[in-house]
Amino acid sequence: MHAIDLYFRIKQNPHETFIPRTIIFGGKAAPSYFMAKLIIKLINQVGEIVNHDKETKDLLKIVFLANYRVSLAEKIIPAADLSEQISLAGTEASGTGNMKFALNGALTIGTLDGANIEMLEEIGSDNFFIFGLKTAEVSLLKAKGYHPYDYYNSNPKIKQILDSISDGYFSQGDKDLFKPIVDNLLGSDYFCLLPDFDSYIACQQSISDLYHNQEEWTKKSILNVARIGKFSSDRTIRDYAGEIWRLH
Repeated sequence: MHAIDLYFRIKQNPHETFIPRTIIFGGKAAPSYFMAKLIIKLINQVGEIVNHDKETKDLLKIVFLANYRVSLAEKIIPAADLSEQISLAGTEASGTGNMKFALNGALTIGTLDGANIEMLEEIGSDNFFIFGLKTAEVSLLKAKGYHPYDYYNSNPKIKQILDSISDGYFSQGDKDLFKPIVDNLLGSDYFCLLPDFDSYIACQQSISDLYHNQEEWTKKSILNVARIGKFSSDRTIRDYAGEIWRLH
């Protein structure tokens, strides 16, 4: 959704200055996981349009790396400027990918969830991009009764994005191909993408603004590396040896 929003913003504002971005997706889907496979299909279809549009191709690229695995991570993680850790608050038990990115100098955009919380304590909020609902706010929203259509009807960006998908803009006019994704978002949206969307877009804009200042960006990158040592394999193995295995 962010990639589609960027695409339309670039096309609609040809004289505005945009930071060039390459958005890299990596993943895989089990053979029976219909929705995951359809999301991968959507990523590739959006990329096909965006990457060949003369108005956007120099400012936005979308890449899906199939069959994400360690050998791909070894290439992606050292190269990334920004690590996206955007699970809905309260749904991700843990995570180590975000730690690997930070160890290699990438800044992080994420929710207050999982390992992001631990990392934030070490790195500091000035060097970490947090957006979205907190766990208690998610629970309150769902307890009150969350209605995705309220966000669709009141937010022109969300409406434009979902309408472009359902109207076949990214599927050669096929309005049925990605209908299950749109129906899921407007019917239940279990992971609350729509309530978090504006906060996420605003946070991404602050990241683009910061990237203009390479000295400040580099400073934050170095501080990420300097303060992430708690999550290194050296410290982890030392703790296992001392606390679990009782080795000296």
